[in-house]
Amino acid sequence: MRSRDFDLDFRDRARRTSLWGMGLLGLAALLWAWCAVLLLSPYEVDRKPDDEFPAECESRLLTDDGTANRGVRQHSWCQAERDWPEALAVLGLSVPVSVAGVGLWTTGAVGRRMSAHAQAMRELDKLADTASA
Repeated sequence: MRSRDFDLDFRDRARRTSLWGMGLLGLAALLWAWCAVLLLSPYEVDRKPDDEFPAECESRLLTDDGTANRGVRQHSWCQAERDWPEALAVLGLSVPVSVAGVGLWTTGAVGRRMSAHAQAMRELDKLADTASA
């Protein structure tokens, strides 16, 4: 395999690695958005199956009354519907996904930059050889 073919193959693998990293970063962004929706959006809770008038609940994070934390004592329907562990699990899952995404994207980007640098150095060496000859 010629060095040019090897270099093009190397750049293609580095580009694919970067794309995988960007895909994982996109997935991490979706997980962050899901966590934000769970914490910031109001929601409804059925008191019984096929309830015509479900209970309206404030968001878990931006509530003025204590339904987010003291709902059991106040017999609130809202307390058990969206619990903190679900939102924190989504947030915790986004951390390794984003770390892997950053690692893959960085590896691919550095690989492409190093390949471009090596190609530029080879061309400068050719120019210097032809100028001295």
